[in-house]
Amino acid sequence: MKYLCLAYYNEAAFETLTPSELEALGQACQPHDDALRQSGKLGTVASLRHREAVTVRSRSGRISVTDGPFVESKEQVGSFFLIEARDLEEAIQVASLHPAARLGEHLGWGLEIRPVETFVP
Repeated sequence: MKYLCLAYYNEAAFETLTPSELEALGQACQPHDDALRQSGKLGTVASLRHREAVTVRSRSGRISVTDGPFVESKEQVGSFFLIEARDLEEAIQVASLHPAARLGEHLGWGLEIRPVETFVP
């Protein structure tokens, strides 16, 4: 089964990092991502640009577009990845190897893991 893992972070804490600290953090994350990829459990992984989100929804029968992420909170979704696992227990084990679960505690990093249901017509 596939599981979507959403990696959250504290935007205010993240913005205090200098460019060199951001680069060092990215370099520290790379071995974790590589190990997950080599395990065969990691599918797609990507970072999301913050402050470039829009929300699209229907309002009175018309499409409404609003700037910014839908949820207003100190935590933002910063990246996502898809993993393959037998069940939720294994998904937790696999996801715990990701940098958002292992590094950056001071940045408020955390993971939300959701099973993905595929709809076949």
